[in-house]
Amino acid sequence: MPHVISKDGTRIGYSKTGSGPALVLVDGAFGHRAFGPNMDLPPLLADRFTVYTYDRRGRGESGDTQPFSVERETDDLEAVIAEAGGSACVYGVSSGVPLALDAANAGLAIPKLVVYEGPFVVDDSRKPIPEDLRAQMETLVKEDRRSQAIKLFMTKGVGLPGIFVTMMRLMPAWSKLKRVAHTAPYDVAALGDTGRGRPLPAGRWSDVKSPVLVVVGGKSPKWMKNAMGALAEVLPDARHRTLDGQMHVVKGKAIAPVITEFLTG
Repeated sequence: MPHVISKDGTRIGYSKTGSGPALVLVDGAFGHRAFGPNMDLPPLLADRFTVYTYDRRGRGESGDTQPFSVERETDDLEAVIAEAGGSACVYGVSSGVPLALDAANAGLAIPKLVVYEGPFVVDDSRKPIPEDLRAQMETLVKEDRRSQAIKLFMTKGVGLPGIFVTMMRLMPAWSKLKRVAHTAPYDVAALGDTGRGRPLPAGRWSDVKSPVLVVVGGKSPKWMKNAMGALAEVLPDARHRTLDGQMHVVKGKAIAPVITEFLTG
């Protein structure tokens, strides 16, 4: 399968489809080319864009050179954009949102971005993400207690009720989550201090010069709506949109027209 080489030598698997301007899709936690909400998007966007999907490090066909750092994930995205011709629009979902924004803030050639529901906690509308969540998860993964690590991430990180996560363990997708559970701490690291129940830091993405469309689902919880409103306020050039009828796992047929309209407008 096609791959690019990141700055630290890590092989990053990718796919491309369609024709037109380059568009790179950045997955959130657990997602990769063979799993997650972005799987449905390439055929829905391929008539207007050359769509690049890639496996974030540690997932699918990508390597996982240690030690991990958020900067290395930025380098991975930079390598995919270089493969796309040196410039590409980006769509980031969930914990892929801070990664996409960090890349733009670092000066990567990203003409426009669309971001959907970065899981920031900016007020008291939900419990903050524990400061030691990443360390707790890394310990569980090292002990090969992957199911416990996923449950911790889903309850303390995502904010799902424990009973709901217990039911998830009975579903076929749980085994796919376990295979990439070691990468969930990477997503916690990407969030940094943006999940602590405090306002977003005004300077973290102050160098993002590209226009950004910030999207939230109309059926998503209050804390997520508040977070996306706050994100639109701190970005230098942002528009905010609510996508009626959608929740955090957004349907491809709902978000694809929004992506196309913004990126081609």
